[in-house]
Amino acid sequence: MTTLPITREQALELVEKYTKDKSDLIHYLESEVIMGALANRLGENEAYWKMLGLLHDVDWGITKFDSSQHLTKAPEILRIAGFDEQFINLVLSHGYGHDCAGLKEKSRTEKTEHALACAETVTGLIHSYALMRKSLDGMEVSGLKKKLKDKKFAAGVNREIIRECEKLGLTLDEFLNIAIKAVQSISKNVGF
Repeated sequence: MTTLPITREQALELVEKYTKDKSDLIHYLESEVIMGALANRLGENEAYWKMLGLLHDVDWGITKFDSSQHLTKAPEILRIAGFDEQFINLVLSHGYGHDCAGLKEKSRTEKTEHALACAETVTGLIHSYALMRKSLDGMEVSGLKKKLKDKKFAAGVNREIIRECEKLGLTLDEFLNIAIKAVQSISKNVGF
């Protein structure tokens, strides 16, 4: 993994430049902290993984009204910011299998790709459950797993992508525990 071309503060300014929706910014912060916790647990470069989490949807604010365009603007935004092709390809990998940016037929193979996909996806489940509970405090894996099994709850959250955590050598319980604790650590920044 190479050094990062911008600081965390500059990355935050970059996402805020393209994103005005507070709920999108919350998703980026949650993805960032979960990626950091995963890197820590797996012995990976924490700063690099956190940056992937923070910037993975950098173009969502300008493409979300036509989701097929998602990730078409990100490569250029990230190149201008100084990121290399490896970082850009990792960002694009969370769109593999989706009908955006010509990524439908691609599939994830690398550990970092699986980490980013499951980390950014689980935020939807955790955040929805926290809203239902009106708090992140006291959230436990058992309760979150029940919501994971209930396909009607947070129906847009792809359960199969969350299960990619197993490709990281983590059980679903371990992953959910890491993710819950990570988001709890920034609860004030994400509205709880």
